[in-house]
Amino acid sequence: MFDITKLFALDGKVAVVTGGSRGIGFMIAEGLVAAGVTVHIAARKEAEVRAAVERLGERSHGHIADIGVRAGIDRLVAEVSECEGRLHILVNNAGATWGAPIDDYPVDKFERVLSVNVTAPFALVQGFLPILRAAAVKSDPARVINVASIAGFAPQNVESYAYGASKAGVILLTRHLAGRLAAEHITVNAIAPGFFPTKMMAYAYESEGEDVFAERIGIPLARGGTTEDAAGAAIFLASRAGAFVTGAAIPVCGGSGTTSVVEAFA
Repeated sequence: MFDITKLFALDGKVAVVTGGSRGIGFMIAEGLVAAGVTVHIAARKEAEVRAAVERLGERSHGHIADIGVRAGIDRLVAEVSECEGRLHILVNNAGATWGAPIDDYPVDKFERVLSVNVTAPFALVQGFLPILRAAAVKSDPARVINVASIAGFAPQNVESYAYGASKAGVILLTRHLAGRLAAEHITVNAIAPGFFPTKMMAYAYESEGEDVFAERIGIPLARGGTTEDAAGAAIFLASRAGAFVTGAAIPVCGGSGTTSVVEAFA
């Protein structure tokens, strides 16, 4: 008999969520903890990490790491690997953006965005492969979930050149890794969020409010994303329900990146 309760069950699994102290990363971490997962979050700012762990509770652990530099990646991999023999879920969420007119766009900021958004996810998959492999079985693969953006689907009408390029890169990297790691029972997928009311997006909506902003830019479902939206997509991909999905980039955007042309944002 089909047991629906097992379809999204994640009890006893272990996850890493980068950029997990706030924004979409915290939303995903909160959902995973609620689903019974032990979650290691990583971010650069100690105070934010401590506050997030306090909110997430006893099944969470915090790590201070700047994954935009190699030392930060190595530190995170070493700390998690020291206390976990298996890693079931890796969520590459940490991201950076920069906006400036094309004549003034600093190349070092372009490189920083690419380093955090594209290089780091690859390096983290590479670093965590031993414990991802240890968790992977044919009937229940280990999961890599990369957080991309609908900005990776098409050029945006703001001058955030590195961000869109990096998120397009995340989507193609996801597909490439999915093809390589499928034989090792590791799935690799991406979530492509649209507008979520996060600190990164605050510049766009803070003067008019979330709902007004969502209506003005023409989101078909007429609202921004919520914790349930971000966590639900991640839980689907991490659970038995998503075990036969790999190489996908799932838009979680209220239709803004899939059904109509809207005023874009990074």
